[in-house]
Amino acid sequence: MEIASAFRIIASDDDEKPGAHAVFPYDRDLVRRFREAFPRARWRGAEERWFVPGTTAVQRLDTWMAQELQALDRHADEKGRDAYAFEPLESPYLTIADDLRVRTPYSRTIVEALRSIPWASWDPEERIWRVPFRSYEELKSRWHEIEEAARRNEPAARQKRREEQRAQPSEEPNRVQAERRRRRYPVPGDDLPPIGFPLTTNRWGVVVFEDIESDPIQDPGMADLYPHVLSDPARYVWARWRIPTLQEVYRTRPSRTDEDSELRSVRGWWWSSREELRERARKLREVERMQRARTEARKAAADA
Repeated sequence: MEIASAFRIIASDDDEKPGAHAVFPYDRDLVRRFREAFPRARWRGAEERWFVPGTTAVQRLDTWMAQELQALDRHADEKGRDAYAFEPLESPYLTIADDLRVRTPYSRTIVEALRSIPWASWDPEERIWRVPFRSYEELKSRWHEIEEAARRNEPAARQKRREEQRAQPSEEPNRVQAERRRRRYPVPGDDLPPIGFPLTTNRWGVVVFEDIESDPIQDPGMADLYPHVLSDPARYVWARWRIPTLQEVYRTRPSRTDEDSELRSVRGWWWSSREELRERARKLREVERMQRARTEARKAAADA
């Protein structure tokens, strides 16, 4: 994979907001330099690209990308190939071509590990991760973690774990699922969450509260499911929640500060961080893909 081909500039077609979109491989230092050069740039998660406003955005981005490409070590890929030849990785999850290609079962651990590797990118057509040789040392340092996660998520391994779980039934998962269907969550009556905004909770992750009751909770047994009410159950009231939509998550600005951990443990809710919003968006996209697959399967069966 040529590094230059991973940098792209896309002119905006929005007449009301002139500007341009920038696409480039994820690298922490590269993103930092980009934000320094374009402080008004904003990440658009739905499109997975950066938007730089301004009528001269294309020209400014072109200059910046040219400088970044010149700054890259032209011999980095050759050095990576030499390192691979000297100490090669051998794995059924790795193939070698003009770059390093990683194909594994899905695992969030693997995704996070590969995202941390400079210049690694997801190829949606081939459904593989592509890593240039310049990042071979970084890939090698994370390979044990990646390979172990891949083995854990092989269909046979996952099926075995499910069978083991069924062989040891527990009442706790059923109780949690029953409580989840009620779509309720205890919040302090004197520190209520805002209505209609994605927020993070201890139990259900990122949700949107829609309604809050006024009567104090009368069931002290709820402390088993909601440990944050243990100190003073009478202080809390029920809040009704729902899962946010994908667009709501994309529109939400992440919290720029970390709230006190003690406050979180007592209040039970807080403004969502960037990582928490990304995780909710990932799950929502996964649900959408499953729904589309089921719809297409039903349509294919009807047409057969």
